[in-house]
Amino acid sequence: MNRHFILHRVVPVAAALAVGGGIGAGIYAGVGGGSSSPKTVTTVDTSTVQPAASTQTISSLSQLYKTVTPGVVDITVTESSSSGFGFGQQTTQAEGTGFVYDTKGDIITAAHVVDGETSIKVHFKDGTTANATLVGKDDSTDTAVIKVSGDASELHPLSIGSSASLEPGAEVVAIGSPFGLTESMTAGIVSAVGRTITAPNNFSISGAIQTDAPINHGNSGGPLLTTNGDVVGVNVQIDSNSDGSEGVGFATPIDTVKSVANTLISGGTVEHAYLGIQVGDAANSGGAQVSCVVGNSPADNAGLKAGDVITAVGSTPVTSADDLTAAVNSYKPGDKTTITVTSSGSKKTLNLTFGSRPTSSSTCS
Repeated sequence: MNRHFILHRVVPVAAALAVGGGIGAGIYAGVGGGSSSPKTVTTVDTSTVQPAASTQTISSLSQLYKTVTPGVVDITVTESSSSGFGFGQQTTQAEGTGFVYDTKGDIITAAHVVDGETSIKVHFKDGTTANATLVGKDDSTDTAVIKVSGDASELHPLSIGSSASLEPGAEVVAIGSPFGLTESMTAGIVSAVGRTITAPNNFSISGAIQTDAPINHGNSGGPLLTTNGDVVGVNVQIDSNSDGSEGVGFATPIDTVKSVANTLISGGTVEHAYLGIQVGDAANSGGAQVSCVVGNSPADNAGLKAGDVITAVGSTPVTSADDLTAAVNSYKPGDKTTITVTSSGSKKTLNLTFGSRPTSSSTCS
């Protein structure tokens, strides 16, 4: 199976109700008998994460490759589905990428890599293979954690960096299994930061990293690293008209991934603030213009209407739909704030209480 999660840039985007497609850097390589077709967020001590890659500058990409590839894994996912033609269950295998997060056997990958799994196998650089179980996944950030059992000394966690200070022009590399070619490394730069992309459940992932390091099908779930060997993102999508790499790839920022992963590992359930509108950039005045409102959503209860232009959330100015998405994602379910809107030429302030994001986006009324 060749599962795609390919991004086609579509406007309007949404604040906690995204629209847009997916190409992806998805799972690659299908074989088998037929076709086939995330408790409240808590703060968790990250001191248990044991970095293995050096945080000092590595002199060459070759040395970087040797240092980090023992911590990058190839993931094979088996899925079962009904054939629909009276022939019983059909099995399909597909392939993606992940990386070792800690010495307890936790491995990070993309949520869409393990979607629909019935079994997961992890293949390490040294040739060993281990069965893995799904710890949990969060479709809203396209993040998943799987776990293997074994000798901790045989695990090589990667060094986890920070995406907060990442800037365009920074040199980065991607390592993964494009088209089944395991342990492949590509290099490039950070093309932009703060992008908004569409998650597998059609909500928005804010703060995404754009890179021109070539990413293809099979790279999903693999690390985007600095030349110091620090993971700054998880590769999840490509923007392409040809179903292949065109130098526009996207990674979920590691600061987001780390928070989600720690919550999943601790046994918690990841929750995201929910507004319940679809928006686009306001044509002339700046801000995010509401195109539709989900019935009985927090936005509906606050009195937002189609045509309103949102210019601030709390004290945070909003000049675009991306700004609104990032602002919403900075809150938690149950948080209260105000939103400033221009409605029919008049400025007003509405009181808002954020809800908890449903598992999939709802239809606007």
